[in-house]
Amino acid sequence: MRATILVTRLPHAEGLPLPGYATAGAAGMDLLAAVSAPVVLPPGGRALIPTGLRVALPEGHELQVRPRSGLALKHGITLPNSPGTVDEDYRGELQVILMNAGAEPFTVERGMRIAQAVLAPVTRAVWEEAPELPDTYRGAGGFGSTGTG
Repeated sequence: MRATILVTRLPHAEGLPLPGYATAGAAGMDLLAAVSAPVVLPPGGRALIPTGLRVALPEGHELQVRPRSGLALKHGITLPNSPGTVDEDYRGELQVILMNAGAEPFTVERGMRIAQAVLAPVTRAVWEEAPELPDTYRGAGGFGSTGTG
């Protein structure tokens, strides 16, 4: 299935490729850093990294912004609000909150693949009050109630 995302490139993204899939079976498109100078994230630090892109998503969709597994494993770089959600009616610049959960400083360079974006359908919910809820085997059992793992 394919959907079209309209995109406008901001001046600080000139020369950078648009997001794309690394392989034919990839679910996420790589988002690139459109920084004008390197950004150093100290251990425990975080920064808002611009992509230089503005988008119009298809109706009924969101763009989920997720960490890249390689950055997370090798450097401890993650997204503290993962997955981040870009709503279909947002028209500002896509920016990514990066956090360094690693032990060493990490430098974000221009054009670096910093996150991945997944286009996903949105189901709109309607809340309905009920005097009681249907019973289940689990019931009100919470954290850890279904086992030790």
